[in-house]
Amino acid sequence: MRIVSPLLKSVVYPALSRAGVFHRTSASGLAVVTYHGVMPRGYEPVDAAFDGNLISAEGLRRQLLLLKARYHVISPEEALSWRQNKTKLPERAALVTCDDGLLNCLTDMLPVLQEEGIRCLFFVTGASVEESRSTLWYEDLFLLFLRAAAGPLDISAEGIVIHGELGSREERRAVWWSAVKRLSQLDARARASFLHVLRTQLGLDATQGIDDENSPSCRRYGLLTRAELRKLTSAGMSIGTHTLSHPMLSQMPPELAYAEIYESRIRLESALQQRVWAFAYPFGDPQSVTPQVLGMAEKAGYEAAFLNFGGGLGAPLPVYALPRIHVTADMSRAEFEAHVSGFYMRLHRRTGRNSESIEITQTLAQQ
Repeated sequence: MRIVSPLLKSVVYPALSRAGVFHRTSASGLAVVTYHGVMPRGYEPVDAAFDGNLISAEGLRRQLLLLKARYHVISPEEALSWRQNKTKLPERAALVTCDDGLLNCLTDMLPVLQEEGIRCLFFVTGASVEESRSTLWYEDLFLLFLRAAAGPLDISAEGIVIHGELGSREERRAVWWSAVKRLSQLDARARASFLHVLRTQLGLDATQGIDDENSPSCRRYGLLTRAELRKLTSAGMSIGTHTLSHPMLSQMPPELAYAEIYESRIRLESALQQRVWAFAYPFGDPQSVTPQVLGMAEKAGYEAAFLNFGGGLGAPLPVYALPRIHVTADMSRAEFEAHVSGFYMRLHRRTGRNSESIEITQTLAQQ
């Protein structure tokens, strides 16, 4: 498959896209696309995988132009109307969403959306109801591990022990991902305390320059503030929630997980003075949710909740496990359309690849 996959991306997908095969053979339903922001000009990526969730403004525009030309892009309000059985979806419907609520959503992504006349559903954390700027804890954690001196790591705080070897980039990434799951067991206060201990022990600060909203670093790592969030809504964008602090919900005690889901809606509605109907699971992969977690979204009063895998036209559409297409920086325009049209999903179902994700989505659809 290491040979086949590059061939698909570089030869097959472009040929099929140019010939118009994807949109002519696309299934019915809804393709939900999810971004994580736009790479600010002047920012120097620190890690291809870590920064790979952010695409260029030019790449975003090319994808939006494709959606407008070959699919029917609906607004978040139209998606809600469909969810409430008030209207039907148009043929080849597509919805644009964006997770995390980084500052670049306002400074770098919004101008492109406005120029192309696209309304986006932004999922933000509870940090964006605050007046002061903050960052995502798991990104801070990655930067600390990336910049730490090589050698063994052994730290204990708040009842959590993290140990591992900070050597190669792969070793550091493995320690980081293990720590993300462990620290997701804590509430936001205890997690912040752990990170403080880690910074002190390593003698490092994770992100610098986030006080200057014009700096590339701030636009890359800084989260939207309340005033900036209101600018998004004033521009016609819609806001959904992404929990209070972006933990991996499957790792949390049930009472903490529910508080993350429920309280984020209450705080956002209070800050925006409007209803917040949509929720996106942090990380959103099969390992980050459980049937119990999925039930919490409905209990917390949301109309719909979104995953971050399995998307494309023709995919099952369980209300509280809506699949999405996760767009990355290395995804070409043709590969993007292969996902949107449902071709990617159909192909991999036939070949047996990604069968676990497909089976999980189908199981969730039946619940």
